[in-house]
Amino acid sequence: MMTTMEKETTTLRMTKNQWSALESTKFEKIHSDVFADSADAAKAVAHEIAALIRYKSGRNQKCVLGLATGSSPIKVYKELVRMHREEGLSFKNVVCFNLDEYYGLGKDDVQSYVYFMHDHLFNHVDILPENINIPDGTVPYNQVINYCAYYEDKIDSLGGLDFQLLGIGRTGHIGFNEPGSKENSTTRMVTLDYLTRLDNAFAFDSMNEVPKKAITMGVGTILKASRIVIMAWGLKKAEIVERTVEGAPSPDIPAAFLQSHNDVTFVMDTLAASDLTRFKTPWLVGDTVWTQEVARKAVTWLSDRLNKSILKLTDRDYNDNGMSELLIERSAYDVNIAMFNYFQHTITGWPGGKPNADDSQRPERAQPAKKRVIIFSPHPDDDVISMGGTFLRLIEQGHEVHVAYQTSGNIAVSDHEALLYAEFAQQLTGFLSDEKDSNAALFDKAIKLLSGKKQYKVVPEEIRKIKALIRRGEAVSACRYYGLPDSQVHYLDMPFYETGKIEKAPISKADVKLVQNLIEEIKPHQIYAAGDLADPHGTHKVCFDAITMALKGLKGKEAIKDCWMWLYRGAWHEYPIHEIEMAVPLSPDQLLRKREAIFRHQSQKDGVMFQGEDSREFWQRAEDRNKETAAKYNELGLSEYEAIEAFKRYQF
Repeated sequence: MMTTMEKETTTLRMTKNQWSALESTKFEKIHSDVFADSADAAKAVAHEIAALIRYKSGRNQKCVLGLATGSSPIKVYKELVRMHREEGLSFKNVVCFNLDEYYGLGKDDVQSYVYFMHDHLFNHVDILPENINIPDGTVPYNQVINYCAYYEDKIDSLGGLDFQLLGIGRTGHIGFNEPGSKENSTTRMVTLDYLTRLDNAFAFDSMNEVPKKAITMGVGTILKASRIVIMAWGLKKAEIVERTVEGAPSPDIPAAFLQSHNDVTFVMDTLAASDLTRFKTPWLVGDTVWTQEVARKAVTWLSDRLNKSILKLTDRDYNDNGMSELLIERSAYDVNIAMFNYFQHTITGWPGGKPNADDSQRPERAQPAKKRVIIFSPHPDDDVISMGGTFLRLIEQGHEVHVAYQTSGNIAVSDHEALLYAEFAQQLTGFLSDEKDSNAALFDKAIKLLSGKKQYKVVPEEIRKIKALIRRGEAVSACRYYGLPDSQVHYLDMPFYETGKIEKAPISKADVKLVQNLIEEIKPHQIYAAGDLADPHGTHKVCFDAITMALKGLKGKEAIKDCWMWLYRGAWHEYPIHEIEMAVPLSPDQLLRKREAIFRHQSQKDGVMFQGEDSREFWQRAEDRNKETAAKYNELGLSEYEAIEAFKRYQF
């Protein structure tokens, strides 16, 4: 008979034998639960933790939790806080041990994990202060070894960890156990991998400020926990998830050592799971439901695998690669022709529709010949980075194009860049007028703040205003370069973004209303929106949600009765070729003009705040991605273009 705790956590609990017996997961070596949405997944994890806390409390036992930091557990902590406030979940019997801490940062540093844990969890629940254990990043260097041994002993004195919560880094690190870590490693000081520091640079003003060392629990310490849950959200984690879950255990991927644990679950959303074999190539796993999209995915995969154009694929090629079911009613020749025609019909040089042309085989309607278009851009440069060539074509082909910048983008401007502009503006103001005005006062205060030690819990409004003005000026400059009138450039400055922190507020009615009002004003025939949910800080997702919620509120109304919405992806990832429904070719000259428009965003060049895992600048990423898409079309046997921007239609 199951215990109360087991009954409440069956969605995440499964024995190794039960898991390995599932045909759909035969390539997977770690029990993996995949959720449609990261919020639902985080709630499931939080509810398991809550069940464990209550189970232990009911037996007058301490509940010993190992906790993680970073973006992955934030929603878990938010749900635990909600359960404490609304359901009476008590943390008085909880003892916490955090995985890691930057060496050199103290509890007053806003980038420290001490600050993070109190901000997201400890300040909002009734945990006893003496039960909070976080590695001390200020221990003198000559005492670190003894301190780490003390941390280990304290965990052991409580009988070890009942539950360990983990995220996963792009290098495969858990805690700060970087590649090369041993399976039996214990709490120690480590040197952080360059990519780990790069991925965490968003919390600091520059890469140079990210600590190079940290104190972390070891892999061996983690593996001694009775229960482990590891989380991954978003497309950017897909590759490392696949290598962790399906690859061989290796010091190169410390997270893969979890394969040896008897009670571990990898919790992820569909994007993070997208490279697992059962999702990426389900025809290699077992019976497949052959929808049109799955068939396109399979054929493009086969073409790439065999390095053959679509029209050269044979019956044997299909049979030898688990795709014989596609040939039950048709020959390879028939399947090939159908697939080739599909991809050919996605290509158009007329993203707004070609006037007076047969549109039955085109992605967009011919009528109306001149369309009203809104390009929604989450940040002030997503429009030109993601669809700059299409943006230009829409203008040149006579459509009424409007650009809506959904957020100010102020957090992506470095302090040194803001100081440069503020000092210039201060000097210019003084040169033009002997009288102090409100703007001069703004510049004076901003300069004073930017010149001091920057330990803001909330970035002051004066700094945010200057940074927003920088981004706004760059955006309008790019639009003017394309010939777009200033009257057709809209700044929504959505409130969710203006927290003064990296973490943003939840979407609100005010955010949605701003979007809805603009749609009602313009009455667009086309909307372009960012479908790039791999954005590392979630802004794209919130901006996208605001658009879909606005459209839902306008359902049946005149403003959207003849409107189609096309999704683009940004600097992080492109759509897989089988998902592309409109492919807009770019000539070498158009690609160069797109580059020039991106260059207008000077604050986002030469070492940007949110570089992510890719060291290339945004213009380079955009060009390489567009050229790669064109090359993939050519490899399928279609015409060769310099570059292609890709879109997927969103049905609402």
